[in-house]
Amino acid sequence: MKILVWIATIVVCSLGLASGAAGAAGQPFGAEDLVRLARVSAPAVSPDGRLVAYVLRETDIEGDRGVTGVWLAPADGSAGPLRLTAPLSNALDPEWAPDGQSVFFRSDRSGSMQAWRLPLNGGEARQVTDYPVPVRAFRVSPDGGHLALSLAVFVECPDLACTRARLDARDENRASGRLHDQLFVRHWDSWRDGRRSQLFLAQLGEDGRAGVPQRLSVGLQADVPPRPFGGSDQIAFSPDGEHVVFAARSEVASEAWSTNTDLYMAGTRGEQAPAKLTAGNSAADTTPVFSPDGRYLAWLAMSRPGFEADRNRIMLRDLRNGETREVAPSWDRSAQGLAFSHDGKTLYTRADDMGHRRLFGVDARSGRVRALSGDGTVSGFSVERGTVAFARENLASPAQLFTLDRRGRMRQITRHNAERLGELRFGEYEQFSFTGADGDTVRGWVVKPVGFEEGEHYPVAFIIHGGPQGSMGNSFHYRWNPQTYAGQGYAVVFIDFHGSTGYGQAFTDSISGDWGGKPLEDLRKGWTAVRDRYPFLDGERACALGASYGGYMINWIAGAWPDAFQCLVNHSGVFDNRSMYYATEELWFPEWEMGGPQFRAPAGYEAQNPVNRVPEWRTPMLVIHGARDFRVPLEQGLSAFTALQRRGIPSQFLYFPDENHWILKPANSVQWHRTVEAWLARWTGEDREAGRGETGD
Repeated sequence: MKILVWIATIVVCSLGLASGAAGAAGQPFGAEDLVRLARVSAPAVSPDGRLVAYVLRETDIEGDRGVTGVWLAPADGSAGPLRLTAPLSNALDPEWAPDGQSVFFRSDRSGSMQAWRLPLNGGEARQVTDYPVPVRAFRVSPDGGHLALSLAVFVECPDLACTRARLDARDENRASGRLHDQLFVRHWDSWRDGRRSQLFLAQLGEDGRAGVPQRLSVGLQADVPPRPFGGSDQIAFSPDGEHVVFAARSEVASEAWSTNTDLYMAGTRGEQAPAKLTAGNSAADTTPVFSPDGRYLAWLAMSRPGFEADRNRIMLRDLRNGETREVAPSWDRSAQGLAFSHDGKTLYTRADDMGHRRLFGVDARSGRVRALSGDGTVSGFSVERGTVAFARENLASPAQLFTLDRRGRMRQITRHNAERLGELRFGEYEQFSFTGADGDTVRGWVVKPVGFEEGEHYPVAFIIHGGPQGSMGNSFHYRWNPQTYAGQGYAVVFIDFHGSTGYGQAFTDSISGDWGGKPLEDLRKGWTAVRDRYPFLDGERACALGASYGGYMINWIAGAWPDAFQCLVNHSGVFDNRSMYYATEELWFPEWEMGGPQFRAPAGYEAQNPVNRVPEWRTPMLVIHGARDFRVPLEQGLSAFTALQRRGIPSQFLYFPDENHWILKPANSVQWHRTVEAWLARWTGEDREAGRGETGD
């Protein structure tokens, strides 16, 4: 096999091999470096545990886009990685054929996102599907003879050609109106067009091509997998290939205000309506996985309907007798992702944990939990034949792939960006703690500026994370990376206030109904504590920045803590809780956080509503928003800017017509950073008092 020749002969990949840590000399890390770094994700271990396929996103600067490719590396680190797919098209979601002789993936190489297959014994990748609609997700059956496929179709259409014809007719129609009769009308960053992602089964012929797909999600109007971010991890074949279990939102008519996703089981022989497996739980059930012997089904389940940040519990059902139990019920962490070990005795998952996101092994019988990955953030993992592969990053290194073998030995098997990282410098970082609201211990991080010298005082970028049930911890963020500020000479502070994940579910729960209470108290106390502990922080030259809920907090700080910072940066922040409710898409979120629908619980929306504090606003603010942000719609940012301008407060508005809740395009990301950096420099520099002008009417 050519793959064996590669393992024996390849020494370094085209990107080079070196440590992910930055060298002692070089230029400070900046925004241009951030957008150019290659990004590792989605490891998939081969059936024999010897190889790891994964996705590498590289930046096409000229095309102003990211391009993803599938790569391959030996699990023991004995050779450098090898690119498997063509460099000019996108390829992602690698999945191994059961015999380990080829890798399936999705690619837009043909002009539409379809399934492809690459044999490892030589030859070109072959297109497996050639449907008139794109493939959204897929899974390979245990015998390698079938694909489960997610395809967006008009449910009432009898075949894919019907869906294609309706889309083409719509494009040719001069009238552009779209009539809707229920929510969602739009979701995340796109408008609904009447299609649903349905699950199909296609047989692979002797030529390797997929045949006419047969629908498995018969009778369901829901999307499989759930939108907008559900992927192939929501679809699982049974080991005998006789059944497929998948996740779908159950209450389609109320999907905009319901978090109830259920697991369904469909047979792979004939078109029969799938059976609901989790009817007893009205909250979210996701991420199904079968034990290798097929006896057990494991999945993740929340217990409180309507709460998207509830603790994900690991559930286990004996398919012989139907007995279902929670694995590790006393483990106060929320699981993300799930995989069985080859012997079925261990369940692997990852979870936020004290400012990190670690990989854990959970004994399926006893519930004993072991942390496996150390510090940093695990962003994806895969398990086969005693080999565990995972992507891990930290505050000074983008993600690289690591493996654990049967003896627990850890190896780093990729070192992408090595040459570039060797030319850059990062700020040193450490975690700190203090006593916050309700006397609880609260943790945060401080990053020193590049070129730090003892005795000097440095301006501060005080970053507030979104979510609000999230965590800004030991990770390499591609939108809010603290090192871009450290590279500009700022010290950086960020705090996991009440509501953050990884500190127990009660801590996470505590923010609901109290957005401007305990979290603000934590930020105030943390700001005092960190200045006392680190005298190099210049509290008279500090700006606070935040996005989403962090942007809400910026608007709240503007009225409730107006003298704390010299400037503010509000990206996609909530300005008015009341109007936000009627314009956002996932209504379950404000209904849980504020105590119900706005028309039934108006007090919850008004209690800590930034719009009510506008008369106290006086701090200069930069407002940023994308037109395709349907989570926190554009009008929230425009409203904040209008309030600032009408009050005579120094302010700017940065608008992106082609971005959503996140800034994703490389050129836009650089512009975003440069605008933010200029704003911070204006208000923390030596001439910061010049041009301040009026700060209130």
